[in-house]
Order: sequence, then structure tokens, then C-alpha cells
Amino acid sequence: MSNFSFAEWSNLLDQWGASSSSSNADHKPEKTIPTKPSVEKLIKEIENPLTREHALFALSRNREIRANLAPLLWNSTGTIYLLLEEITTAYRVMSSPDLVARATNNVCNALVLLQCVASHPDTRMNLIKAWNFSNGVKKISYFTANVPYYLYPFLEAKNKEKQYEYLRLTSLGIIGALVKVDNAEIVHFLLQSEIVPLCLRCMEVGNELSKTVATFIIQKILVQDEGLRYFCSFTERFFALTRVMGTMVDKPVGEPSLRLLKYILRCYVRLSDCPRACDGFKISLPSKFRDATILNLIRDDPEALEWLGQLFVNIATGNRGSPPLIEETLSILPS
Repeated sequence: MSNFSFAEWSNLLDQWGASSSSSNADHKPEKTIPTKPSVEKLIKEIENPLTREHALFALSRNREIRANLAPLLWNSTGTIYLLLEEITTAYRVMSSPDLVARATNNVCNALVLLQCVASHPDTRMNLIKAWNFSNGVKKISYFTANVPYYLYPFLEAKNKEKQYEYLRLTSLGIIGALVKVDNAEIVHFLLQSEIVPLCLRCMEVGNELSKTVATFIIQKILVQDEGLRYFCSFTERFFALTRVMGTMVDKPVGEPSLRLLKYILRCYVRLSDCPRACDGFKISLPSKFRDATILNLIRDDPEALEWLGQLFVNIATGNRGSPPLIEETLSILPS
């Protein structure tokens, strides 16, 4: 399955935010966005509190005009700091009814620009790596960016209102942009920062889009051996993941979407690479996986059918699963 592209992330966010923006037209910046804005000028305008709102809005909606927007954002003095400052302004109203559309839009525009940085190969690692600064003679400072930590308060929120959902989705978009390159260092950082419980919460309380992106992140974490060990070395982690995925799979007819279901299925297949996980599947497979229901959902997708067959083959190998269940399911798969 192909990864989300940056354009797809952008479309998801723009579609989700469109109705919110249209229903709160008075919160939009008054200035008209130029067809081909001066990117350098707009970045400079972020420094001025009076022009920051317009600059964030214009850059977030025109972020693909310049291929080097991400390096410009990162290398412009103080810009990343100001983006993070804008993001942290939402913390103090996260648990109050004061999270109005205008504040949400400003924060989300800043998050979208960070997603641009996370998607660019020249700036992606800057969000998590350690940096040394010198005056040309000796090192004078050292710090680790740890930018994903700034997103975690939005992922921790249990609120399901639309404004919280938009913050959740844009924050997940940044993490998704980081993991889509299958980089072991990024996965190690995210596991150390305890991203998994936050993704599981988003898979529980988020809407369909948030569930899809959060599951995508978990699937990309599992691709790395460290990610597989993370879930299979501790029983509680394994069952926490399978419980949440099972709940999503066993939703009423029409849920989950095929795209989400395929990400979930990929997670199950990857987990089945571990013998201990196959033991756990004796009691934790979703009910839809135990009958023909799953086939009705994926019968027109050869890729998904292949993954489902591989899942049961993996379980069957080494007598890890229930033979009647496996044989019965395999017998109705297309040859």
C-alpha cells in the first residue's frame, strides 16, 4: 500500500477545515491572498503580531508554490520559534469553551507549516535531532528540538468537537509525515516519546480521518523491528493495540472505510511475524475476522485479500491458531 503523499495530507486537512472555515467566515483574515505571494515576505510577516494571522493563512494555503518553502521556514531566524509559540497559545484554553474557531484556525495553520517541514527531506530530521551551535571557535550551546512534543497536548484531548478534531488531525499529519519514510531513528524517537498511547487514544476518540492517520502511524512504526518488539515484548501493549483495532473493525456495517481497514489489516499481518503475537490472536482477533464478514468488505481488493490470507497462514504456521477457524477461512478465499 502506498504511503500518504504530502498532497493527500493537505487535501485531507483542507477538506476537514473547509466547512469550519465557511461557517466562521468572520474569523478569516481580511486580506486577499495573492496568486503568487512572495514567500520570503510572508515569512517575514510572521514576526509581526499584526500581520502574523494573514501570513500563516497565506503560507498554509500556498505551501506548495515554492519547493524550498520548508528550508526557508526552518532557516529563517526565529520562524520555527514563532510557530511553536502560536501552537502553545492554545494550551491554556484546551479544557475550556474558549477554543474558538479563530484560535483553532491560527494554530492549525502553524501546524500545517510544521507538516511542510516534516515532509521535506532536508528538514524532516531537524524536528527531532540534536543541534550544536558554535561561534566559529567552540561549541556554545546544545539542544534537541523535540518538536513533536508540542503536538501531544492536542493528541491527548478526549473532546470530539470539530475544533478539537481539527487540531487532532493536523497534529497527526505532522507525525504521519515523519514516519512515512520508514526511518528507524524517527521511530525510535517516537517510541521513546510515548507516541503509541496517544495514537491509540486518537484511534478510539477521533473521527474516520483521525483514526486512519493514527492507524497509518502505528503501521509504519510496526514496519521497524524496534516497533514490532515494542508491541510484542509486553502483553499489555499487544492487547491494548489489538483491542483498539478490534473495536474499529467490529463497527457496524459501512465502517471502517476500506482504506482504514487495510491499514488495520497490515498491522495484524506485521504483528503475526511474531510467534507470541500469534498466541495472542487466539483470543484477540476481531469477530469479523472469524467469519466471512471480512471477505464482504475486501472481496474487490486483491491486495487486501492477499494480506488476509497471509495473516492466517502466519497464524497456522507453528500451530499458533485455531485450525478449524483457519481452514474454514482459507477455504473461502479466492485461489
